Amino acid sequence: MTTGSNFWVIGGEFGSMNFHKLVEGSAQVQGPFKTRKEAEDAWRVVSEENRHKAGVRFSIVEEPSRVPA
Repeated sequence: MTTGSNFWVIGGEFGSMNFHKLVEGSAQVQGPFKTRKEAEDAWRVVSEENRHKAGVRFSIVEEPSRVPA
């Protein structure tokens, strides 16, 4: 676990199966989550809600820790 990091669940509906460009207005961002476990739990929920849509994908991303100036 990285101290000070935030985790986000991001994704939405993509225009094609190469998953390069989101359909306008479909982007979703959830977070920040303090632990990867919390983000994974949110990812599971949103992925399950959209499992019947082949063009929808979500990922977990970690925000880098900030170093005090």
